Amino acid sequence: MKKALILSVILMLFFVIPAEAQCAMCRAVLESEEGQAQAEGINDGIVYLMAVPYILVGGIGFAIYRSFKTKKN
Repeated sequence: MKKALILSVILMLFFVIPAEAQCAMCRAVLESEEGQAQAEGINDGIVYLMAVPYILVGGIGFAIYRSFKTKKN
């Protein structure tokens, strides 16, 4: 069971679905410009800012889990 869970988490990390992450106002401003380099930069920045809190909460949760597990042993 544990190996299947680890394998599924690893597979989810490798298969990423690209997403558009712009608000309506950002999209309207960026669509009117020539070229899409700036829009792609804005999308990458939004995704980066969105991912950081999840990574921090996951790290804290893992640290708490590990501390409880070591106390039992």
